[in-house]
Formats: sequence, structure tokens, C-alpha cells
Amino acid sequence: MIKKEQVKHIAKLARLQLSERELQKYQKELSKILDYIQKLKEVKVTEVEPMTHPFLQKNVWREDEMIRVQPINLKLLELAPETKDRYFKVKKII
Repeated sequence: MIKKEQVKHIAKLARLQLSERELQKYQKELSKILDYIQKLKEVKVTEVEPMTHPFLQKNVWREDEMIRVQPINLKLLELAPETKDRYFKVKKII
């Protein structure tokens, strides 16, 4: 079981102020977590193949195609009172 001083140290690192009741609660919870990690270390995984996802997935790639359409921003630029190099021209605000 994790010691109360260790829980206080973790709380200090996390900038938490814990009451005595909370210290006891977190002492039990952190101990359970560490016990579970110990259980996981005992599992034999040498023959398990590494994977990134539990389901078999395959990337579907497509060829890039250039589609020529007039973007909406060009239509909006036509409506602007002033433009410069395909940008809206506005007064400087400091």
C-alpha cells in the first residue's frame, strides 16, 4: 500500500490541498491503481502482435484531383469596397 507521505508529496506536486479524509481516500485509490499495474506486468504478451487498433482497418487512398471552381471568397472580394492582391483592404487599427 502507498504511504500517506507519498500521497502528500503527490498532492504537493499537483498543487492540491487535501483534507485528512481525502488523503485516506487517495491513498486507497492510488494503491489500487498500482496493484492493477502490477497485475498487468504479470501478463505474458511476448507472442501478441502489436496493433494500433483492435479492428482490422485499411486506408483507402484516392488520387488527388484539382477541381476548378470559383471560391466564394473571390465572389466576396468583388463586393468589397477596397481590395489588394486578392485580400480585403482595411484601415490600420492600433
